[in-house]
Amino acid sequence: MKKLPAVCTLTIMAAAATLAEAGPLECGIPAATVSALQATLAKVIRLPDANGGIFQPNRMWSAIVDRQGRLCSVINSGNDPWPGSRAIAIAKASTANDFSNSALALSTANLYAPTQPGGSLYGLNNSNPYNPLFEVSRSDTGLVPGGIITFGGGVALYLNGTVIGGLGVSGDSSCADHAIAFRMRKLAGLDRVPAGVAPDNSDNIIYAASGTAPSGFEQPHCFPSDLAPTQIAALPAVQ
Repeated sequence: MKKLPAVCTLTIMAAAATLAEAGPLECGIPAATVSALQATLAKVIRLPDANGGIFQPNRMWSAIVDRQGRLCSVINSGNDPWPGSRAIAIAKASTANDFSNSALALSTANLYAPTQPGGSLYGLNNSNPYNPLFEVSRSDTGLVPGGIITFGGGVALYLNGTVIGGLGVSGDSSCADHAIAFRMRKLAGLDRVPAGVAPDNSDNIIYAASGTAPSGFEQPHCFPSDLAPTQIAALPAVQ
């Protein structure tokens, strides 16, 4: 395995030290709200087969960012979720926050089709790159990680009609990730979205018909054992 040039190694080490020395910085979401939202993860992943996915119970990372994109919290379910899903959860939270506002909520699932080649938002994934230093140091709360993920698992957080940040979860199929994020937000009472692109005017996932390429704001179905399109109604309605 090739070693990094000395200058790169020193740069990464210096940046990591800076992050560690900075320690936890301010998050724009009250600590009690962050804690209450993250506490719902343990309950949601143990709903029998409710979320679909590969694992039962699901094995997840959950991340929260505030409206400025600062990382407020990142946790995992404690049952050996994929290490790579940590960065994905953070990027999903950032994406949902970045592209939702007081007029329209867009989940990361809603962004799948328009970011494919030929789509109206093709290239969006390159717009706000994830900062890899967030995988060097774990003392990174209060800083802005960035990142764009355009498949299910990220939702914006709304309080009194205002976006306060984003929630991202990762560790299973993108369809299961979406279901978990959607349910976590509902349990925490942070789902009062103003409008959405889904048929019920929410930011719920919209599945493309079987055998059909996703268009509009759709994403493909993950696999038959996951939530079927007819089961979407089982997800809690937004406020």
